[in-house]
Amino acid sequence: MSNNRKLMLGTVLGGSALALAVLVAPAAATPGSGFAPGPIVVGDFNPFHTISHKDSRWPDWDLLFRTKDRTDLGVDVLTVQPGGYSGWHSHAGPIYVTVKTGSVTWYRGADCAAQTFYVGDTYIEQAHTVHFVRNEGSDVATLVAVAPRPHGAPGRLDAPAPECAS
Repeated sequence: MSNNRKLMLGTVLGGSALALAVLVAPAAATPGSGFAPGPIVVGDFNPFHTISHKDSRWPDWDLLFRTKDRTDLGVDVLTVQPGGYSGWHSHAGPIYVTVKTGSVTWYRGADCAAQTFYVGDTYIEQAHTVHFVRNEGSDVATLVAVAPRPHGAPGRLDAPAPECAS
């Protein structure tokens, strides 16, 4: 389903009816509501291999970051209104998230297990892991996400609601 068609469907059905449609028709993609990604920048990198060299000030810290092909590196700020949600989706690469304001609950598609993250918390969404994010609080939540992915891959891959969500 195209993005324009999903937007039109969300506008026509409204928030409550759309949530009901997600539960009734889990085979369809599940667009979000009250969930607004705001891309800051996307960089295009040629293949690279970066190693941090250990330093006496941080002897236990090390980093290896390597790509084998062109890579897009996106940085986004996502705003999630109270009651807002992302819809079920995954990503082509891992997403490194920090909660800047509010809180969000992250649901894993494999079993609908939930974990809530608060201001200052960080978490990683593994590549190709279907998930759903909801703001169950009363304050606007703001997330900052760093997203390496294959060059040209979309930032989001829509997914149907898993069986555990129906």
